[in-house]
Amino acid sequence: MLLETLSSAILGLALAWAAYHRLPHRLPARALVLATGVAGALFGAFVMNTALDAGNLLTLLLGAVIVSVASLSLLLRPAGRLRRRSATA
Repeated sequence: MLLETLSSAILGLALAWAAYHRLPHRLPARALVLATGVAGALFGAFVMNTALDAGNLLTLLLGAVIVSVASLSLLLRPAGRLRRRSATA
């Protein structure tokens, strides 16, 4: 159990670091990104463990990756400036 928790937290931290390293201009503060990645991975591992009741580390890590990436994607900001169009255009 400890190995699963630790490995999913490290995986979430690595995903968050990679996302922040690749897209720093589109993400908020680094601390928020790292915390979101770890929390998403831990929650994903918890959901997979509860839903499948599996002791398979690979399935838990897959759930951790999916939820962590989904959580990090919610933090992304638009790439460019948003153009506002007038109502008459």
